[in-house]
Amino acid sequence: MYDSRGARAAARAGVLGAALLLAGCSSGGGGGGDGPAAGPRAAITQQPEGADPFWVNPDSNAARQVKAYAKAGKDADAEQIRRIAAQPTGEWIGPENPEQEARGFTEAAQRTGRRALLVLYDIPHRDCGQYSQGGAADGDAYRAWIDGVAHGIQDRPATVVLEPDAVLHLVDGCTPARFAEERYDLLRGAITKLKSLKNTKVYLDAGNVGWGRPDQIYRPLQQAGVTRADGFAVNVSNFYSTRDSIAYGRQLSAKVGGRHFVIDTSRNGNGPYAGGNPDERWCNPPGRALGETPTTRTADPLVDAYLWVKRPGESDGTCKGGPRAGNWWPDYALDLARATTS
Repeated sequence: MYDSRGARAAARAGVLGAALLLAGCSSGGGGGGDGPAAGPRAAITQQPEGADPFWVNPDSNAARQVKAYAKAGKDADAEQIRRIAAQPTGEWIGPENPEQEARGFTEAAQRTGRRALLVLYDIPHRDCGQYSQGGAADGDAYRAWIDGVAHGIQDRPATVVLEPDAVLHLVDGCTPARFAEERYDLLRGAITKLKSLKNTKVYLDAGNVGWGRPDQIYRPLQQAGVTRADGFAVNVSNFYSTRDSIAYGRQLSAKVGGRHFVIDTSRNGNGPYAGGNPDERWCNPPGRALGETPTTRTADPLVDAYLWVKRPGESDGTCKGGPRAGNWWPDYALDLARATTS
């Protein structure tokens, strides 16, 4: 059962042009006192830096939806989607222009005094041929892609969530064993390359509490180089509660040298979905809600941040009436926002 999977928006239409445009402008200023403005037609600005040092993309899909609803006079809907647009979310670097995209996002973040949150998801044989299948053609292509990302980031501040499901799918057998040696080598190489950068933090994906037990994955994580990274990430693109994710992360941390971790809280406000086909409860489940907003002020000293790694409102795949994985789905975004109580 591959319920750890979520949407992987590795290549989004127009992202490169948006990144380069944003690199030349500042939105919200660079100081720590700027905060989100109110009103359906207000600009998307940065969150207060003290609690949330991550960059808010003022031209995200959610931000564009806010503008579209406001233009159409749907102020209530615009305000709901603003709950998503006003928060920093992961920028999933695409396969074609990694250097330009990484440079665009990190330059835009640096201009506002913030840290870019990047998600790297291009490992060969990605997602076991499922909704987000694809990835680099081979190991050499992946190494070149990672080099491009690194050249794009340079010394600018960035936090990287590295390869969702890459280790997990080796452990659960979804990815054939013949690819294991190369995959471990690629992950170790990616961590080494990214950690050679002056201001880049790296968190290797480590699955979620609903998948299995920490003792099933900690040795593979070590083999993939987690002790060379800043730590690991849990609950990426999934719905498990923050409390349960902390417990899972703490157990896993104890087995990998006390490494810190980050939690994807983007859609875990109502916890996991318990209905429907168990094999696809992770895919566009109904009745979910936004979780804790991104922050470095967490409930546990081992948790470096709550992050919105998955971009709320983007589809998990063509299930339950959704569009292709990674595509913006305004109705689902509205449902997430409306179900959120705080």
